[in-house]
Amino acid sequence: MGMAASQARFLGLTARKNNTEYEGQQINQQRTALSNQSANYYNQLLGMTVPVPPSIDEYTKTVFSFTDGAIKNSITSMIAQQNGNYTVSYNSNWTNDFAVVSDTPVIYTKTGNQYRVGAVALRQLGTNPSADFIKNDPYLSTLDNSQITKLLEEENKYIAELNKTYGNNTWMVRYVQNTTDGSWTPKFTKKTDLDKAIFHDQTGTSLSSINTYTVGSAQENKEIKGVNARIEQDTSGRIINITLNPDTDEAVTYAVTTTTVTDQDKYNDAMNQYEYDKYQYDQYIQEINSKIEIVQAEDKNLELRLKQLDTEHNAIQTEMDAVEKVIQKNTESSFKTFG
Repeated sequence: MGMAASQARFLGLTARKNNTEYEGQQINQQRTALSNQSANYYNQLLGMTVPVPPSIDEYTKTVFSFTDGAIKNSITSMIAQQNGNYTVSYNSNWTNDFAVVSDTPVIYTKTGNQYRVGAVALRQLGTNPSADFIKNDPYLSTLDNSQITKLLEEENKYIAELNKTYGNNTWMVRYVQNTTDGSWTPKFTKKTDLDKAIFHDQTGTSLSSINTYTVGSAQENKEIKGVNARIEQDTSGRIINITLNPDTDEAVTYAVTTTTVTDQDKYNDAMNQYEYDKYQYDQYIQEINSKIEIVQAEDKNLELRLKQLDTEHNAIQTEMDAVEKVIQKNTESSFKTFG
């Protein structure tokens, strides 16, 4: 190989060597960027809050209760006093078997200004019926004057309960007999509901059922606050008795029952929220892991390319060393010729 050819070859190899070194630097920069990106993903994983399932204990509380006949009382607050007594608040719950409650809606009939159900005419609740009305009414006709007077007193109490529960109104009433025991039950209707109802032109019947109310059983409650009380405990510290209004003529002692109550609805809501949060967490973990796998695959490809460049770089360097030796021999032989 001549001097010029060797020099040209050496220059070409030098350029290739520089290109491989430059490409290797670019690959290292890309791998550094991928490493930073991967570190960011791992930091996101470390910064995530792992969902924790709710504990049933968080929704379970101890309830102290005592009964007074059919009334069940649940203590809601006990504040200690300096004299050793407590200021107690409690909820009273009982079943009112003579409460006004919703009944099955009924189809009513209108004749002129008179409302009926079948052959039974409605009367305004609490008003003194006329002699003709009493005569034609299946229930009132069985009562004497003193019984009707007491009935009207009873109806005035119904008016107060109906207005309290369902809003102030003028109430209409009819009585229905129980065919089993022969007793009579009142059925109440709001006059405004009757007046605004649409009735058939020919039959006079209402085109839809109208809300009706009656006497039935209903759960009622009342909160009692700030009662002076004395608490008796057993050797384990469990409350066994409570005395309301101690050291007074109204003092009365009740046995206390201790139970644990779980708010199952709130616990179920919390569990549903946990399941949702866990699903979101798992989805986010999968997304980040997928991104990390992509980064790792890209880094692996760059690593393989870098190894190829390293092999190519070593081969170029070997060839450059050989060409350099040829150039050196050519130079030495040339100078010897002119020596």
